[in-house]
Amino acid sequence: MTTVTQPTMTPTAHRILDTAAGLFYEHGLRAVGVERIADEAETTKKTIYDRFGSKDGLITAYLRQRCDRWHDYATAYVKEHQPEPGPDRVLAVLDALDSWMAVNSRGCGFVNAYAELAGTGHEGLPIIAEEKIWTRDHYVALLSEMDIPDAARRGREVALVHEGAIVQLTAGAQPEAMADARALVGRLVADGVAARDATAGTVG
Repeated sequence: MTTVTQPTMTPTAHRILDTAAGLFYEHGLRAVGVERIADEAETTKKTIYDRFGSKDGLITAYLRQRCDRWHDYATAYVKEHQPEPGPDRVLAVLDALDSWMAVNSRGCGFVNAYAELAGTGHEGLPIIAEEKIWTRDHYVALLSEMDIPDAARRGREVALVHEGAIVQLTAGAQPEAMADARALVGRLVADGVAARDATAGTVG
């Protein structure tokens, strides 16, 4: 996890960040200026700089907020809908993604941000990587709790489907993308279960 220091979040800072988050996601990091954020947050540019240090500091805070919100959303969704280990618990992450994307129609905010920040050394880049690693590791953990063999590789494969579904749903204009992804992941998990059971049968 990145160790970037976060600003003290006063009510005004929360309002600024929430406003900036919406604008950054809808219009892009570089297309949105501090003056517009100040206007829509009903504050001043000075207050933004006082709270976040710079526009880059605000971008980093936006990425941190979005990363934490996705982690919390996906974790809570899976816990509520599929609390017990099993194939449906893996599929529940995709269901969480489907629900998330219903109100985030401009694609993956982290991929969008990476397209603008790659190669710049921006302090928000480790947060983008953290989100992708977390999602991948989450799938690995869910497969591991089922005692699926080679869970690390299978989890990486599921994460690839997860990421591809986002692109196809949005940029690819494929409304069936999430259903297709769910079916493919179901087959990947079933293959893992079969491998586990075959191994158990051999040992027995």
